[in-house]
This record gives sequence, structure tokens and C-alpha cells, in this order.
Amino acid sequence: MIPAGLDFDGSFPYAPHFSNAPGFRMHYVDEGPRDGEVVLCLHGEPTWGYLFRHLIGTLRGRYRVVVPDHMGFGKSETPQDRSYWLQDHIDNLERLVLELDLRGITLVMHDFGGPAGMGLAARHPDRIRRVVSVNGPTPFGQPGLREILVANAQAAPWFQWILKAAGDGSLEQVLGQLGYNILSTLKLNGFENHAVISDAWLQAYGLPFATPAECLGAIGWARGFADGAHSFETPDAAAVQAILARPALGIWGMADRTLQAEHFLPQFSGLFPAAEVHRLEGAGHYCFEDAPERVSELISGFLDRTS
Repeated sequence: MIPAGLDFDGSFPYAPHFSNAPGFRMHYVDEGPRDGEVVLCLHGEPTWGYLFRHLIGTLRGRYRVVVPDHMGFGKSETPQDRSYWLQDHIDNLERLVLELDLRGITLVMHDFGGPAGMGLAARHPDRIRRVVSVNGPTPFGQPGLREILVANAQAAPWFQWILKAAGDGSLEQVLGQLGYNILSTLKLNGFENHAVISDAWLQAYGLPFATPAECLGAIGWARGFADGAHSFETPDAAAVQAILARPALGIWGMADRTLQAEHFLPQFSGLFPAAEVHRLEGAGHYCFEDAPERVSELISGFLDRTS
């Protein structure tokens, strides 16, 4: 686990906060006015709140920006006796949101932060004000989810590797060394902006996975995919009606090799047909790293127009 106060050469200058409501020590950033509109940023695999550092800086003057680290990621604890399936992450997120009593939430979702955030929306649609997907799937009870996942997995090197490694028994061994192979993992998924790489940047992404025991979060997400253990939340009719009426924004790095636009943008647009969609050419899966200024500008403008 990353030391609470470590700021990576000043690149993550945000005060740490911790909650025990999910049953482990969960870290989150909470920046901006407490009476401001809430922007809840949800990361995926294998990142943490550091991914949103530029967006936090852009928004915190006007909005309350809350950025949790999922169990087993970032500055959050990695319990050794817990499972790391999607439904566990939704449970943990729900407990944090209820403890902080967050309302009027704008979801900003990346990677598996998408199904985690949509799971929260299914359970508490009354707390959601807007939906922003940034290379994050938005499953919300639509038909054909399995077909989308299978088609994407057949074309994505990351998912091809997961299935192969799960089959030959090397998945835990390789991902147990994630702290040492973090850059190659990011590259496999689609990371393009090499200019951002520094010692502090590498430390920020590698340090959460310093030992095999600290890699359980990353291993669990991959293993859950291979074993079919992730359970997507199914909204009821009232939740669907409520969320479909919310303003939404889609942003997709078109060089994403893991969650490919041809499979997941139709899912988003089918759910939110009136939503703006911005396709970022040359940006990959981690477009918060590849195009931070553009992504922050798009989200900030959307928030301002829909306030």
C-alpha cells in the first residue's frame, strides 16, 4: 500500500482521506467546496486515483471532486481474505457513497469504473445527476452484453492474454509481479503518451503492486473475467427510466486496444442517444494520460453547460 502522504514529486498534491465503511481501509481524495456539485471519479485496472490528477486540478475550484481507490488499488488496503469481483467493488463504492452521503453525483468512469459506476446508478439512481464515460463500458441491463464482451475479448490483446494465462496457470505469477511490469501492461492496453513517463510517474503506477500480496486487486479483476465471476448489476425499470433521462457525455480514445470503440461506443449511445460523443484520435485506453488537457476541457465544459 502506498504511504498515505506520498505525493510523487508533487504530481499528486491531494490530501488523503480514509473510510472503513467498506470493511477495509479505503482511500479517497475529496477536493473542492463541500457544498459544490459532486464529481465522483472511478478508475479501473490497473490504475488508481492518480489517473485523475489533472481533472481534479481542473475541477476542484468549482466542484467537489471525490476520487476513491478501489479495494486493492492505489492507497487503499488490499485485504487478503476478500474477493475482488465487480460486485464487491460495487458494494464497497456504495458503502462509501452512503457514508459520505453523496448526492447529485456526476459519475466519471474509466475502464471497470464504468460497470462499477453503473452498478451504483442501478442501486441509487436518485443520487446520480450526470453520467460521463471515458473509455468505460456502460452496461445497464441492455441485451447483448455477453456478445459485446466476447467480440471485444477476441480482438483485445489484454483479454487474449488473460484467457491464455488463466489456462496455463501463469496469470497469478505474472500479475503478481505487476509492480515491475506495469509499463508493459499499460502499453498492452493502449498507452501512447511516452512524454509523460518519469521516475515519479512510474513509481505512482508501480508502487501499489510492490509485492505479490499487494497485487490481489489486479489479479482478482483478471481472474474474475477468465472465470466469469463478475456479476453486472441489473437495474429495475424505475432506475432505467431515471438514468436514461440524465445528461451524459462519452469520450473515447480511439487507440484503445482493450475496450475497443466499435464494441462499446454503440452500447453507450444506445443508452444515451442524445449524448455528446467525442472520439479522440491518437489517444489510447488511458486517455487521461494521453490527452489530459483535452479530456479535462471536455468534462469541464459539459459540467458547466448542464449545471
